[in-house]
Amino acid sequence: MEKQSKLRTSAISASIVPSEIRIMSVECERVKGINLAQGVCDTPTPDLIRRAAEEAIAAGINQYVRMDGIPPLRQAIARKLLSYNGIDADPEREVLVTSGSTGAFYAACTALLDPGDEVIAFEPFYNYHTNLIAALGAKPVIIALPAPDWEIDRDALTHAITSRTKAIIVNSPANPGGKVFTRDELEFIADLAQRHDFFVFTDEIYEYFLYDGRKHISMATLPGMSERTITISGFSKTFSVTGWRLGYLACAARWKPAMAYFHDLTYICAPSPLQVGVTAGLNELGDVFYAELAADYANKRDMLCDALMKAGLKPSIPQGAYYVLADASSLPGRDSKQRAMALLERAGVAAVPGSAFFRPETPSANNMLRFCFAKTEADLAEGCRRLSALEGAGAAA
Repeated sequence: MEKQSKLRTSAISASIVPSEIRIMSVECERVKGINLAQGVCDTPTPDLIRRAAEEAIAAGINQYVRMDGIPPLRQAIARKLLSYNGIDADPEREVLVTSGSTGAFYAACTALLDPGDEVIAFEPFYNYHTNLIAALGAKPVIIALPAPDWEIDRDALTHAITSRTKAIIVNSPANPGGKVFTRDELEFIADLAQRHDFFVFTDEIYEYFLYDGRKHISMATLPGMSERTITISGFSKTFSVTGWRLGYLACAARWKPAMAYFHDLTYICAPSPLQVGVTAGLNELGDVFYAELAADYANKRDMLCDALMKAGLKPSIPQGAYYVLADASSLPGRDSKQRAMALLERAGVAAVPGSAFFRPETPSANNMLRFCFAKTEADLAEGCRRLSALEGAGAAA
């Protein structure tokens, strides 16, 4: 009998598939299309942030720094958390600078989850959240939010909690649906978390991208929640520096050492000169910058949603973030992957198949596409022109 080789991938590798987001970006590049798939945030980085990073490089700030981040950045984050989020975090004991918000989520999950633990996530979900949980041996438990309002099914959520529930993920504003959780919904989740004694991981990376008068509410500010909430955010979206990989988390002091250890084990530290750059942004960009950011993206949202309506791809109007989920059932194809490719071929516009954000058994997995409007004015205008040109082109072939 032939001996089986030990040279093979891990068991978990077999269940992990490449990101649909990256696949569509590659396909878009192949046909030289307009990429409304990946949330790369093509808008310009504020000059003062870029200059501060350049000056730091020139000054020789290019080596390892403290694993939890440079003191000026942690202090700036703490001030921002207090003034904008209402979270009073000690910059020495309760703030960790990370390699992107994904690095923060990885550090939190590695420090707090054991194999077999259950983590509740809402559908449509960001698949980096669910895939990372699965990769660590924990189990994502999915609760569907029905379109177009994405309101919580409170009975379903309550019944999903078991003795193995260790955490829940709240992404608000949400990728991909643009849902902004209401205070009432957050209070309901907070009550469950305290009654059943589990953590809440919040992904608040889109906290400044809010539309139609909505306000951002951080879970950690609710009564009894500061001890069990891991608040995660970053600078990629707000400052248009997705390639810099800079994020952070805030948590109770008792959790930070384990998270800092696992972040150090994987990343050592976030890029040191770039930490200087975003520190300048936090310290010098005021309320006007953030208000103009939200207003600019609200206009882009409306522009894209209008084009999708004209194309026969009915959008679910996002309350926040910078993505739109649209019904693509009028496009040819058996599933959302084929429909995304049909759109790319017909219009030269790339979108992400809904299968990246929904379970296979969920009907929306076959019918939805996600579009990103974090684009330059020129690229978004051209993408919208191409979508609008589909008007009257006919339903699925």
